[in-house]
Amino acid sequence: MNIKKIIGLALLICVAAFAQEKGREGQSHGGGHAAEVGGGHIPAHGPAPAKASKPARAARGQQSTTATENHIAVDKKGHPEVPHVHAKNDQWVGHNSGANDAHYHMDKPFEHGRFTGGFGPQHVFNLAGGNRERFWCSNFYWDIAPYDYNIVVGWNWEGDQIVIYEDPDHVGWYLAYNPRLGTYAHVEYLGG
Repeated sequence: MNIKKIIGLALLICVAAFAQEKGREGQSHGGGHAAEVGGGHIPAHGPAPAKASKPARAARGQQSTTATENHIAVDKKGHPEVPHVHAKNDQWVGHNSGANDAHYHMDKPFEHGRFTGGFGPQHVFNLAGGNRERFWCSNFYWDIAPYDYNIVVGWNWEGDQIVIYEDPDHVGWYLAYNPRLGTYAHVEYLGG
């Protein structure tokens, strides 16, 4: 073997090892156990409706501050600080703001029609391009709720899978779940 072939083979092994490690992101590293969040898990069902909520009010003497990004308190070490689903029991963490959440108010719900492409684990779609403002899969077009932009930073817009669930609380929105990361974001259907 000549030196160029040896260097090429060594480079190929390094690239393969790097790609394998990137594929493990978001997975548990505890002795080969399944990931607690993500890792390819798809929930059997969407979230239950949140308990009734009242519009948020500022405490006396404080100004109201509207968060610009959807962050939640970390529920367990190693879990993301954005809405996610526990692989062990399909618990939808972070979907508890209720129907009065101003971040998901729409003046014209279902303006582009209702999504009819199928919901839940039997309907897995591959992202085929776009970005958070407009993306598509299987000739269905979507956008992400601006409040959820930070959730989709790590999505691969030309290759990740998503599963669509109905949102029981926020009229006009659906939930797009990413099995690789175990996170989900509110999405608006733009037509097909």
